[in-house]
Amino acid sequence: MAPTDPPRAEEAPQIAPQTAAVIVAAGRGLRAGGDIPKQWQTLGNRRVIDFTLESFAASPFVDDITVVLHPDDMGLLEDHAGLTLVPGGPTRAASVRAGLEALEPAGPDRVLIHDAARACIDSVTIAAVATALDTAPAAAPGLGVTDALWIARDGQVTGTQERGALFRAQTPQGFHFAPILEAHRRHPGGAADDVEVARWAGLDVAIVPGAEDNLKITTPADFARADRILRGRMPPAPPDIRTGNGFDVHAFGPGDHVMLCGVAIPHEKGLLGHSDADVGLHTITDAIYGALAEGDIGRHFPPSDPQWKGAASRIFLEHAVALAGSRGYRITHLDCTLICEHPKIGPHAGAMTAAVSEITGVEPGRISIKATTSERLGFTGRGEGIAALATVTLAAP
Repeated sequence: MAPTDPPRAEEAPQIAPQTAAVIVAAGRGLRAGGDIPKQWQTLGNRRVIDFTLESFAASPFVDDITVVLHPDDMGLLEDHAGLTLVPGGPTRAASVRAGLEALEPAGPDRVLIHDAARACIDSVTIAAVATALDTAPAAAPGLGVTDALWIARDGQVTGTQERGALFRAQTPQGFHFAPILEAHRRHPGGAADDVEVARWAGLDVAIVPGAEDNLKITTPADFARADRILRGRMPPAPPDIRTGNGFDVHAFGPGDHVMLCGVAIPHEKGLLGHSDADVGLHTITDAIYGALAEGDIGRHFPPSDPQWKGAASRIFLEHAVALAGSRGYRITHLDCTLICEHPKIGPHAGAMTAAVSEITGVEPGRISIKATTSERLGFTGRGEGIAALATVTLAAP
């Protein structure tokens, strides 16, 4: 049998280049204020470096992350899994080279070199630098200079500088791995950044669009700006939605009407209770308290307290609604079912809905008042009383 023909070149599987990130975090500069280096200071409730590492870890263009740390800081990233930690040198260039040398055995195709103090780096910039390496030996983000530039001496303007060809440099700066490692090994030192090292070695560097938010934290004021930027990126907190249930029962007794959901309905009997015995409003009130984890009516209006004797049940419901509002909640839906054989609820459901809406401030379209029987079973079926159950949904933005 003839051997299988090898696949044509255009059919060969395409293997994505391996891209490593080197995060430089070995500096000890304290110009940003504080008692510790800026990369370890906090923004909100997290450290500067944590934001930086999160952005690179989330990027689909980064396969491996090496962090170059001061020898005294090697234990400060124990809560981050999957990182390669390398002790840095006395200068930034020495630290970058240490990171590159540590990567050489893995042999990545490309490397992105980034300053840990640029905590506001975004996924778009990382992607732009990484993809530019498909056609360029090196790439870095830059921002065109828009302000007028002066030349000065002794505090006096002595001239101006053409700004059309000037850019503000940012990181990450990306390179094909082997050439930038060799460039760092040969460079005499003193370069401002890795782009300068690359150009010294004869590598062309493409400029990709930078981002104004990609600032390098350098001064105390930069912390405040970075905090605003990072807070703006945080997704809004999901709404706090709560659901509460209520259930109540009142027996029939002497009387000529019953109070149900705020409406007096003529009937041959009344309902027994310490207050006006409005089983509907009691149930709705308990549902609100339940959603707030605030117990029931008895906790807030004890039946042992004589001041609530014969009280209108709307007082209880108004209290529950006010308590929800004081905690930032609004009622988004209210559903109450009355269980009885008599009186008939249907003819009064509209008036009940209007009454509950007026008490709670909830629009009628979000209120459901309905009734059912128990098919002549149980105490409600025997006409001994009325039961009610309610479900209420609360939401806070």
